[in-house]
Amino acid sequence: MKLAVVGGGSTYTPELIDGFARLRAGLPVEELVLIDPATERLELIGGLARRIFARQGHPATVTTTSDLDAGVAGADAVLIQLRIGGQAARLQDETWPLECGCVGQETTGAGGLAKALRTVPVVLDIAERVRRAAPDAWIIDFTNPVGIVTRALLRAGHKAVGLCNVAIGFQRKFARLLDLSPAEIHLDHVGLNHLTWELGVRRGGPQGEDLLPRLLAAHGDAIAADLHLPRTVLDRLGVVPSYYLRYFYAHDEVVRELAEKPSRAAEVAAMERELLGLYADPALDEKPALLAKRGGAFYSEAAVDLAAALLGDGDGSGSGSGSGSVQVVNTRNDGTLPFLPDDAVIEVPARVDRSGPTTLAVPRLDPLYAGLVSHVTAYEDLALDAALRGGRERVFKALLAHPLVGQFDLAEGLTDRLLAHNKEHLPWA
Repeated sequence: MKLAVVGGGSTYTPELIDGFARLRAGLPVEELVLIDPATERLELIGGLARRIFARQGHPATVTTTSDLDAGVAGADAVLIQLRIGGQAARLQDETWPLECGCVGQETTGAGGLAKALRTVPVVLDIAERVRRAAPDAWIIDFTNPVGIVTRALLRAGHKAVGLCNVAIGFQRKFARLLDLSPAEIHLDHVGLNHLTWELGVRRGGPQGEDLLPRLLAAHGDAIAADLHLPRTVLDRLGVVPSYYLRYFYAHDEVVRELAEKPSRAAEVAAMERELLGLYADPALDEKPALLAKRGGAFYSEAAVDLAAALLGDGDGSGSGSGSGSVQVVNTRNDGTLPFLPDDAVIEVPARVDRSGPTTLAVPRLDPLYAGLVSHVTAYEDLALDAALRGGRERVFKALLAHPLVGQFDLAEGLTDRLLAHNKEHLPWA
């Protein structure tokens, strides 16, 4: 089995490598190719990957290349993890929206639109090259904004599934609080990427006992603290929102906080410099503890489970048996949420096998949540149109449609700033 990682020079990559090494029974990789134009970083990551594999006794060959076409040729699956413009672009996404009194964040609001505009054309180009060099390969997209990027891939006819680590993070956290194994926890995780709610926490499977009321009663304070939301919000909703919902439920408070502290991009950039120094140590043969602060918790487990199910070599449990597994993925709606178009990309549990994901039935979304999902889906329609066709007016309309913007003058000011800060990445700007 051959896997290729586009963006293999990311400081995230050792997290992924660690998962491949530890969970090899579920995903028997024979060749791993790390692909990145940043050759110096790529060699550091590649060297560490080889040492991690050697420490774990993994027999796979690890190669590095800046040649995308050669790297993906004959691959069974291609993972895409890109950040167009690097942390410098992220810093801009987190900064200029604040000038207009809007949240500055890389996947939500105006900053998220900027990232989509930079990213979608690049990912589609990569996907077309994958289609030529490895026509049967699955594309696993971990590149934000995952929902919009995955929708672009599926619309273009690619074999693609979007992946996010929010659901697996909740699963692991809830299992620990309930003193259960993660395999015993099934989440009624419903919504869009970075716009989801845990409507139920079930023991044993989709039809199992709902433990969410017990979880909130016993551990509501701890969960609320992790989400940076008041406990009363959880009590009144009776569900657990993704931490990204804080940008909607406490927008003005978040804007004040962001204006008063260093940006997350600056923190991550400093962390990346330190990580690269650690990776250069020839004695390092495991992922360093600092990587846990970089983000992407449990990304490796989610990626291994998804790849194993898509390639038919596991059931997502690392056991190497079975013909599919239930996982939370980003995929076509196709009637799962009846109030959305079929081609909308939603984030819900699905049974995944070699034919791809088949969404499971999910609980009905209350209008309180369905209204916001519909609103953001409409924004994503316009954002994808702007990413594919360009044009100031399309950018403006996408911003005007976003529930965190929604005002004419505000959308005008944000449009001007977005285009000014992204000219080098948008040929039409």
